[in-house]
Amino acid sequence: MRLSARVDYALRAAAELAVAGSHPVTAVQLAEAQQIPPKFLENILGQLRRSGLVRSQRGPEGGYWLARPAGEISMADIIRAIDGPLLGVRGERPERVGYEGPARSLQEVWIALRASERAILEQVTLGHIAAGELPPAVRKLTEDPAAWESPSFI
Repeated sequence: MRLSARVDYALRAAAELAVAGSHPVTAVQLAEAQQIPPKFLENILGQLRRSGLVRSQRGPEGGYWLARPAGEISMADIIRAIDGPLLGVRGERPERVGYEGPARSLQEVWIALRASERAILEQVTLGHIAAGELPPAVRKLTEDPAAWESPSFI
């Protein structure tokens, strides 16, 4: 799985908003806290607002805050708001692609991959991230030393 810079920035900014609670935080404050280019972040915050995940208010007392409690917004919600569906194959949903012959099983692999991603990304909320307390099943996956290694490509 490859996450875009936009998703990375969106998740980092949303984690900052989760810590802030209902107190508005300006885009400049978010950008400085997470070292995100401010103009880039403004566009991302606009996408999150249009998706109903973030609210905003203009003016001297304005800023951004989460539209729902942090414990009700999953990582999957943020990723979908920024980049669309969790898994696509050539721009299509995996259930809409089909293969013939020996490649026929690929569709099931793509669907299993999406289910695996969902199992983690829909379970982990901004509340978990902001508190630094991941769900036990996710934490267990990180305890395997092999999870921290990149595969060798020779």
